[in-house]
Order: sequence, then C-alpha cells, then structure tokens
Amino acid sequence: MSSTSQKHRDFVAEPMGEKSVQAVAGIGEVLGGKLSDKGFDKAYIILGQFLILRKDEELFRDWLKDTCGANAKQARDCSSCLKEWCDAFL
Repeated sequence: MSSTSQKHRDFVAEPMGEKSVQAVAGIGEVLGGKLSDKGFDKAYIILGQFLILRKDEELFRDWLKDTCGANAKQARDCSSCLKEWCDAFL
C-alpha cells in the first residue's frame, strides 16, 4: 500500500498541462488561494519554483511555509508530489 494520497497519484500520473496549483498534493483551497494571490496559480508555476531551487525538497518546503503558511505535512506532501512528477517526466 502506497503512503501517497489519491490526489498525489492522480497528479504524477500525467503531464500537468494547465492544472491549477490546487491539483498538487498538499495544496488545498486555503493554500491555493494564498499562492494564487502571489502569482502561483498554476501547478507548472509552483513546479518552476521547485526547479529554481534545484529540486531541493528542504529548501522548497521552507519556501512554501514562508510563502503561504503551509504546515510541515502540507509542505512535505507538495514537495514529494513535485519530485515524483519530475522523476517521471523530466
């Protein structure tokens, strides 16, 4: 049994295209709204931030906490989702 959520599995199963930032595991309505207000309204834009930080999950989690107030679990879920997507598609 995988420890990832259905949302995580759905996200990493296919190219992200124009998916909303809320499609990323760990990002719900509240965090998604905060990120959108700062210009991170699409999954590919938050992926860009992850790549700028050289796919360093710890740096990205810190950035996410500072940017939208994500808690540790939300930040971990988001970073692992993006990392797995990168491993599959990049």
